[in-house]
Amino acid sequence: MAKEPNHARADYLKRHTEALIKDIGYAKACEVSGKSKATLGRYASQMDENADRFIPVNVLVELELEASVPFVTKALAELQNLKLEYDSDRDDRDGGLNSDVILLSQRFANLMAEYNHSIADGVISLNEARRLLDETNALQQVLMDMKLHLQEQKT
Repeated sequence: MAKEPNHARADYLKRHTEALIKDIGYAKACEVSGKSKATLGRYASQMDENADRFIPVNVLVELELEASVPFVTKALAELQNLKLEYDSDRDDRDGGLNSDVILLSQRFANLMAEYNHSIADGVISLNEARRLLDETNALQQVLMDMKLHLQEQKT
């Protein structure tokens, strides 16, 4: 049984909210937002009793400032067929190999999540293909940055 479009969008936002919180870590997210772990969990929960609970914009901004990627803002833009561009220096906070590896794993997880979501109904729509391409390009950029950092260490 297919979900109504607004439920699909809500689920999409909830998944990206969860990715945002996990990217930062629940403890840090609680500290930054001033919200409890339970409250943050409700914002990300796809259970029926939390279906109408979404993260407030002021909390979202504070969390996304700490995150490696503006997960929810990016999802909101995608739902409106908009494309975001943001300063790539943001992804390169300390420039070390460890941060590259962490960012690589996060980007790969995002790609797999997008693929899983896209293939769920057995058809990859044009919009879903664009999102997969965006995630693939972001993953490729992380790999390129990682390669450059490794070459810098070699010399």
